Amino acid sequence: MPKNLVIVESPAKAKTIAKYLGKDYEVKSSFGHIRDLPKKGLSIDIEHGFKPDYQISPDKKRVVSELKSAAKNAEVWLASDEDREGEAIAWHLTQAMKLDPKNTKRIVFHEITKPAIEQAVKNPRTVDLKLVDSYQARRVLDRLVGYEISPVLWRKVRPGLSAGRVQSVAVRLIVEREREIQAFATTSSFKVTALFTIDNTELKAELPDKFSTLEATRAFIEAAQTATFAVAAIDQKPGTRNPSAPFTTSTLQQTAAQRLGFSVRQTMTLAQRLYEAGHITYMRTDSTIMSGLAINAAESYIKEVFGVSYHTRRQYQTKNENAQEAHEAIRPTDFRRTNLGSDAQEKKLYQLIWQRALASQMSPAQVEKTDVTIAVSNRSEQLIAKGEILKFDGFLKVYGGGKDDTILPPLSIGQTLNLASMTALETFSRPPARYSEAALVKRMEELGIGRPSTYASIISTIQTRGYVEKTSLEGAERQLRQLTLEHGAIQENNTSEITGADTNKLVPTPVAEVTTDFLLKYFPNIVDYDFTADTENKLDYIADGKEEWEKMIRLFYDGFHPLIDEANEASRKEVSQARLVGQDPKSGQPIYARFGRYGPVLQRGEVESEEKPDFAPLPEGEKIETVTLDQALSMFKLPRTVGATADGQQIKANIGRFGPYIQVGKTFVSIKPHDPMKITEDEARELYEAKLEKDRNRIIATFPSGIQILNGPYGPYISDGKKNARIAKETDPKNISEKDAKGLLAKAPSRPRRFRRRKSTS
Repeated sequence: MPKNLVIVESPAKAKTIAKYLGKDYEVKSSFGHIRDLPKKGLSIDIEHGFKPDYQISPDKKRVVSELKSAAKNAEVWLASDEDREGEAIAWHLTQAMKLDPKNTKRIVFHEITKPAIEQAVKNPRTVDLKLVDSYQARRVLDRLVGYEISPVLWRKVRPGLSAGRVQSVAVRLIVEREREIQAFATTSSFKVTALFTIDNTELKAELPDKFSTLEATRAFIEAAQTATFAVAAIDQKPGTRNPSAPFTTSTLQQTAAQRLGFSVRQTMTLAQRLYEAGHITYMRTDSTIMSGLAINAAESYIKEVFGVSYHTRRQYQTKNENAQEAHEAIRPTDFRRTNLGSDAQEKKLYQLIWQRALASQMSPAQVEKTDVTIAVSNRSEQLIAKGEILKFDGFLKVYGGGKDDTILPPLSIGQTLNLASMTALETFSRPPARYSEAALVKRMEELGIGRPSTYASIISTIQTRGYVEKTSLEGAERQLRQLTLEHGAIQENNTSEITGADTNKLVPTPVAEVTTDFLLKYFPNIVDYDFTADTENKLDYIADGKEEWEKMIRLFYDGFHPLIDEANEASRKEVSQARLVGQDPKSGQPIYARFGRYGPVLQRGEVESEEKPDFAPLPEGEKIETVTLDQALSMFKLPRTVGATADGQQIKANIGRFGPYIQVGKTFVSIKPHDPMKITEDEARELYEAKLEKDRNRIIATFPSGIQILNGPYGPYISDGKKNARIAKETDPKNISEKDAKGLLAKAPSRPRRFRRRKSTS
């Protein structure tokens, strides 16, 4: 029996480490965290130092039992990742297995290689209880915020919403950016470019400043008709381009998105696999430092493969003074292995990491930059032509992205140039860009919000919670005015461009805007950028032993908890952000655009009046701030009678929570992408018949007891209306008897109880 038990957090990591340890070591996995706060209830004793009530997760009880059994006659070594989360996993293991954290051996390493593992075993430490305290402070703080604010959001905004110390700030960033875009006032200007010919070659130049009006632009173009152009100055100077530092977590996420099109979560999943396979160093890090061994290995490889001139030794300093996760940048564990990974995506990410880390130890690229100033005889403005030649590629040999050479023809000061054409094209100022996942990561890091290791889960959470949609926008065509001078004649015409198009950008939903406004009013600290960043600093102080976590939580909670009572006093009308659109000319009732329980709606009448108000959906594409009275009045014409079915049943068209639909009796049929105001009787009949045919095919068998065998989206199943039972793939559903169906239903798990909303008195 092995004398030593090594516990890691993942089976893949266990498999790799086991290869490097001898027969005296058994390596087992905890499969991540084994203890946590229960999903239901606060589980924090506020009156006694905010003591958390951790419990072994139901699905981990067997794992803990097996680990306890394996540890009976062995010395335990805890080898979870070296960050706060990894330290927490190690500590939870000591608590669940009744081990003394001050005596149990703890080993850490930045890469899963034989030398790193052997070095870790030679230098064990114990569980860092300061890091554990920092983890507990974060866990308790996030539970308090989520547990106390979320129910307020359920009552005041919409059921099922959640608030989070970091996620709510991320949503605020996206909401505010969208409002900046909506409020942006576009201005136009004219960019002038010129094309000169010199001995069968072309020279492109442009005015560095734009004209603000068409009249000023036209005056310049008209002057150019009779002007002479000459070289006024030539400025040549050498330039360099330096490589970037090796990847940190956030720069890897950003670059993988830009170069490979990977989502933040996808990047972290692939990096985790590469790390656990021993191919790269630990992928959750704020540091840009590389170890001396790695720098030496890179130097050897570069000199051998590319030559001495391509090598420049560097040690990048970490910009973030609070960097505390792992102590080294993300890099390959072996620079000589250039193509690693179990699939195409892993290989692409590995190559990106390899290139960036190796390039950081390579020489700068050498370029020669040339600026040519061109004088206009009858105007004070001057045109500029720019050229650049790559003299030595340096690090660009490995980590591309270098620009193509722009070579200028031979020129001399005073030389007259022949104008071939000149164009002035109208351009429009652009609003701030919407956040992509990579851009949001960059902004959060700049503000000190959260930690790079948490960004993937934050971005995923705000999408699954319905606050943000990752979407592509088509844009709209816009006309541009253009002036062209060619062969001595000026022409004015129009061209066009598509504006507002966006791909894979994060766009806030209406509920995000309402929730953000509510939190800003009643919980300003929670969504304050400085407060969120300052909290991260305090967590660092706790990790360094400079602050006690219970005191930090108490100080926060004493100021936070009274805000809950104040927020509970808010009326739903106030939260709904009702906007008066106008007055119904027939009834005289006011029409509001407001946020309802399930999204934006139109309301005709007052809630406080004796007569119940009417409600209608907003027209597609419109917002509470933009919908007009005419648009609102048309929506109150719904439901619209379209016609009748072949057997004489009335067909009505309407818009519901899930989009446009038609209704025949108790049957509802989605009509996307049809407009309920325009759908014809023939179109509605066709969709209705298709729905009936689908329903007929859905029923495979019906028994006297009421039990049915049905076709579902994931295959056939059995249902009695209360419980569903799966049917094995190899079983023909047509051959199942009523007795067999009852037996399968009896074995099937009960449906989970549905959330029942509490009535609100506000």
